[in-house]
Amino acid sequence: MRSSLFKVVWFSEKRTDLLLLLSEGERDIEQIKKSLNVTTRSIMPQIKILKHYHLIVEEGDLFSLTVVGEIIVKNMFHFIENSRIVEENRDFWSTRDLDAITPHIFGNIRKLGHPFLIEPDNNHLFELPREFRENIPKSKYITTFASYLHPGFPQLYSRVSLSAVRVSLFITTEVLGKLEQEYPEDFRAMAEGSNIDIFLYEGKKRIPMLTFTDWFMYLCLLNNEGRYDHKDIISFDESAIDWCREICGHYRQNSRKICPENGTEI
Repeated sequence: MRSSLFKVVWFSEKRTDLLLLLSEGERDIEQIKKSLNVTTRSIMPQIKILKHYHLIVEEGDLFSLTVVGEIIVKNMFHFIENSRIVEENRDFWSTRDLDAITPHIFGNIRKLGHPFLIEPDNNHLFELPREFRENIPKSKYITTFASYLHPGFPQLYSRVSLSAVRVSLFITTEVLGKLEQEYPEDFRAMAEGSNIDIFLYEGKKRIPMLTFTDWFMYLCLLNNEGRYDHKDIISFDESAIDWCREICGHYRQNSRKICPENGTEI
């Protein structure tokens, strides 16, 4: 039975490593042996297989990827990077409710780059994480979606309303009600701030909170039991900010700008 291309690419560490190496540029056999720490005898059979499947080509003394090989390796990188993100914080991702993130967008989780897991101790559970509070003032614009109202949220954003930072705030009906009833002064400051646009989200897919700025992104997700356990993700990679912008595209499509004083559409 003819081997599948999947087996050719993944069932040999030497073949996988060689493909990834050649994605960086063409190499001769001596460079390959040195980079992969292999012998001629061990690597030549793998080169022969990759040539047979038209994934690499030999021209003179140099080996390089074919067009098909380049396509395969590009998707290998995506898989490897997605796997890396999950593996680095396996316990976190395996216990999250991910229904609020569309499969297409979650499939690009590699865009998080090099995220950090934030786990506050029990003495600070009801405070906005230090990493969040310290980086908000550094931002030129802020986009936030919130379906969960953290106790520190109203005061922080009412202070932001006095600055020149541009803010787009997407909230659910439940959050709007709590802001109006429990934090009227802070909400009034937010509503009257000329730099803040407030939108009412009416869709079904929700996450506790998502924030991205020109500086960083911050993501809160419920666990599989439907509870917020204060474990969050922060990243400063530009690609991570773009990833959050994709998520917020869904929220924007299912939101309407509101006049906070009476809750009516503008």
